[in-house]
Amino acid sequence: MLTKRIIPCLDVKDGIVVKGVKFRNHRIIGDIIELAQKYSDAGADELVFYDIGASPDNELLSIKWIQEIAKKINIPFCVAGGIKSVENARAILNEGADKISVNSAALARPDLIDELVYEFGSQCVVVGIDSKFIDGEFKVCQYTGSADKTVQTLLDPVSWAKEVESRGAGEIVLNCMNHDGVKGGYDLEHLREVQSNISIPVIASGGAGQIQHFIDVFKYTDIDGALAASVFHDDIIAIPELKQELFKNNIPTRIVK
Repeated sequence: MLTKRIIPCLDVKDGIVVKGVKFRNHRIIGDIIELAQKYSDAGADELVFYDIGASPDNELLSIKWIQEIAKKINIPFCVAGGIKSVENARAILNEGADKISVNSAALARPDLIDELVYEFGSQCVVVGIDSKFIDGEFKVCQYTGSADKTVQTLLDPVSWAKEVESRGAGEIVLNCMNHDGVKGGYDLEHLREVQSNISIPVIASGGAGQIQHFIDVFKYTDIDGALAASVFHDDIIAIPELKQELFKNNIPTRIVK
């Protein structure tokens, strides 16, 4: 049985790590390199870095820090932000990232997914889906890094997830925007709905506030990993303690000794 992954998420803006609530009102958390090393040493299975200002501002993320992180940590990490081409992705992977993630650019031009998979393989290509419950239904949102530039698309998350899979992406991160940063737990029903319609791994994002939320998302859905930010940034949950509790609940996880 594959182990379940614990994945700290670091939102990057103007070169520093920040965190918001429901993708808004971001506060400063700290230095990218220091936090990456802290989480790696604590036993995180993977890290995700989102440059939240890159896509709304139509820019590629700054890649200066990627090589430094690759030198400092020994776990896989994924980088996202303004990737619109194979060339953009290659620059990031060449600096040492293990995966790249696309979101808004893939919505604007879905063929980008095919191109990235052809060039780098499915294992390198992650697609983020920002899903928001609006007027009684879930819709995929675009350019969510900026409140002024966020766009609600006409796509429903299940249909888009199916297309993403058909184009060869290796993994999906499902960001439940209504749950982001509020620490009330993952949206188990929505995660099950999306995951049950596809066969590639799904990573849960949005809502972790306590250890029980991680236990619940692994017990009551078939997702492959859980992404979280606030609970780690604010030292509400220590990763070694989280891993031990998962183990006690018969959830397969990598224990760092």
